Amino acid sequence: MSFCRKLSSHIPSALRSTALAALVAVLSVSAFSQKKFSRTYPAPSNVRLQLMNKSGTVTVEGWNRPEIQIVATLEAPAANVAPQNLSGTIVINLVKDNQDRGDIGSVNFTVRVPYTTMVDIETRMGNLNVSNVRGGLVRARISTEGDITLTNIGASAVSAENVTGDIFYDGDIVAGGTYRFASTRGAINLRIPFNSSFRVVATAPTTRNISLGVFGGGAINYIGDGRRVVGKFGDGSATLSVTNQQGSISFFRR
Repeated sequence: MSFCRKLSSHIPSALRSTALAALVAVLSVSAFSQKKFSRTYPAPSNVRLQLMNKSGTVTVEGWNRPEIQIVATLEAPAANVAPQNLSGTIVINLVKDNQDRGDIGSVNFTVRVPYTTMVDIETRMGNLNVSNVRGGLVRARISTEGDITLTNIGASAVSAENVTGDIFYDGDIVAGGTYRFASTRGAINLRIPFNSSFRVVATAPTTRNISLGVFGGGAINYIGDGRRVVGKFGDGSATLSVTNQQGSISFFRR
């Protein structure tokens, strides 16, 4: 007989039952500490997604279906999630829907949308990810800490803003479009096509860490000992503004 079996034989059955019950309780709490939310809406061609989270990761992915699919994982204490379909705009506002409550757990969203959806997402804390969309607008804002990743974007108006965290943009610069990226502390990396045409104002007042890469051959002016770079590439039809108070700004060829 093994030592463990000998030891088990000397433990009173009541104690063994109590220990087993405690283990089952712990496993049950772990299994049910998260809740799931799922809902799907039909989507017209010019649909808009407007989502405001309190904390957690929000991931928005474009797909080839005329519908918006919302899947969320809710950590305890579970937040109220009550999407609204308002004349072509899907609205999810966890701040408003939970305004009379105390602390709520983080909510992690995965939302799949038609490629042409306009995306407007915001959170107080957490990461924001958007990929494979080419609607008229992509806006991502984090009011405190988190990374923003925008991949394969074809929108004509893009805005990404956080306080602490990195910003990465991989996408087109559409003629006549407006693009704004702002952070206080982190790295801003922009990967855009070499044939893009835009006017740029890039500002890094503390670090002076601005790298234009292959785009450094345009009409460039360095202002304030390199704290700001003003330039024009191609015909300058788009507008690009990049500000990083205490971090770096880098351009890469797509």
